[in-house]
Amino acid sequence: MAVTLNTLTDTKAMLAPFSFSSFASQSNIFHGSFNRHGGVSPPPFASLNVSFGVADMDDNVRANRGRIKKTCQADILVSGQQVHGTEVLVIGERPARDKEFAGYDAFITNVPGVGLMVQQADCQAVLLYDPCRNVVANIHCGWRGSVANIIGTTIITMEKSFSTKATDLLAAISPSLGPCCAEFIHFREELPTYFHTYQVKPHFFDFRAISKDQLCQAGLKPNNIWTSSICTVCNPDWFSYRRKRETGRFCSIIGIKK
Repeated sequence: MAVTLNTLTDTKAMLAPFSFSSFASQSNIFHGSFNRHGGVSPPPFASLNVSFGVADMDDNVRANRGRIKKTCQADILVSGQQVHGTEVLVIGERPARDKEFAGYDAFITNVPGVGLMVQQADCQAVLLYDPCRNVVANIHCGWRGSVANIIGTTIITMEKSFSTKATDLLAAISPSLGPCCAEFIHFREELPTYFHTYQVKPHFFDFRAISKDQLCQAGLKPNNIWTSSICTVCNPDWFSYRRKRETGRFCSIIGIKK
């Protein structure tokens, strides 16, 4: 059912993106994870829902995305109709307008002013920056993406498209499903055998550790990787599909400054 545009701002908090220490000294990029507060969407999408794929009104989503663009000082937002696959899109020129591409879960660009946005409700966003070649990437990484190693695929694409060296890359893993809540009852059927070593207790897995190891296996230096400790299931400031099925989507963004 469609809902009406709420012209009131969220009273709990205005837009305050969560920043990553791995990027703190990098003046050429904008970045951040935006929690659920500071938007116009009513419950159950209150209030900064960025997804057109839930039952929120499109006008609400456009207003929320506009606030995020203004906060980031981005000209364009590029996002994907995420399918938990391994398709990576390289944005080599500036789109004429905000664009959401079907079937892609990772994006790479060196175009200033273009914000790469990943939509989330427990999945990770893995943000990458190559300070030597001024290239950024953003990866939507749920458990299926982890199994398919979309992280490694994205880094290989950066190497092929921009001559990136993995040892130069800086990375951040956003707020996401924590090991405290990552329960997989059917893990023997869903997860490869080597993932089983990441169990923190029976049926619970540390996907942050999996992502960090996949980054290191791709060539990143461990000291260049920063991982959030925020669990989106435990913390109600973030949308969580595991906590509440009917919910919105928060986002993580990275881009090159104009």
